[in-house]
Amino acid sequence: MGGQAWASDDELAQLRRSFRLADLAPLAASAGITGTVVIQTVAEPWETPDLLALAAGRDPYQAEEKPRGSAEPDGAQPAPTSGLLAAVVGWTDLTSPAVADAVAGLRELPGGEFLCGIRHPVLAEADPGWLSRPAVLRGLQALAQTGLSFDIVALPHQLPAAVTAARSVPGLTMVLDHLGGPPVGAGQDVEDGPWAAAIRRLAALPNVTCKLSGAHTTPTDASDLEPYCQAVLAAFGPDRLMFGSDWPVSTLAASYGQVLDMYQNLTAQLSPAEQDAIFDRTARRVYRLPAA
Repeated sequence: MGGQAWASDDELAQLRRSFRLADLAPLAASAGITGTVVIQTVAEPWETPDLLALAAGRDPYQAEEKPRGSAEPDGAQPAPTSGLLAAVVGWTDLTSPAVADAVAGLRELPGGEFLCGIRHPVLAEADPGWLSRPAVLRGLQALAQTGLSFDIVALPHQLPAAVTAARSVPGLTMVLDHLGGPPVGAGQDVEDGPWAAAIRRLAALPNVTCKLSGAHTTPTDASDLEPYCQAVLAAFGPDRLMFGSDWPVSTLAASYGQVLDMYQNLTAQLSPAEQDAIFDRTARRVYRLPAA
C-alpha cells in the first residue's frame, strides 16, 4: 500500500495493524456515538464479505475468543459492540458488466442486509478521468438500479470527472468523502481555486452530498479547516452534509474524540436542527438507516 498520495509510507506503517470494532466501541461510547457506518478500504473482493459478517455480529478478524468471563486488562469490562455497526459501504468492480449481479451476491451473504453503498478508491487511480470512463459510467448506472449509494473518495484534480459521473447518473445518490480533498495549507484561494469550483459544481447537482471527514489526516486544527468547512456548508447546506470520523486513519493526527470535537466546533454556529442533520439525519437518509 505504499506510494499513496494522501499519506507517507511511514504514516501508512502506523496503520498496518488490526483495528477492531471492540477498539472503536469505547471511543464511540465516550463521544456519545451510538451508530457508525464502516467504509471499504481496499479494492479487493474479500473485504466486503468480512465487513458484512462483522455487521451481523461475527468478527472475522478475531483470531480467538477470550475465556468466558474474562475482563479487560485493567479490570473494566469492554464496551458493548452490538448495534454500533449500522451499515457497510463495500466495494465491487464498477468496470465489470455484472455490477448488479455482484451486488445481489453480496446481499445474499451473512450480513448482506447491512450493505448500504459502494465505494471505489478513485484517488489511487492514475487516470484523473477514471470516473467518467464509459465502462465506469455503465457500472454506476447499474449501481443506481440496485438502490445503493456511491461514495466518492478522490483528489481535487479528479473532481471534474466526479461532476461528469454525478451528472450522467442522476438517479444515483453520491457522497463526496473528505470534503473532496481540500488543499489545506497549500496556499490556494479557497473561493476561486479549482477545488472550490468543483465543490460548487457538485453541490449544484441534487444527487450529491458531502462528508465532513478526512481533511484532518495531517495534524491540523479547526482554524485551518474553517474556510473549507464554510465553503462546503455554503454550497451544500446542512441537510446535504454529514460527519465522518475517518477512524482509524484519523489516528495519524488526532483521537476519535478530538476529531468529533473539531467538527462540532466548526459547526457550532448552526442551529440545533442543522447540527442534527450533519451529525445524524443526513447519514440516516443517504445510507437508508432506521430512524433514531
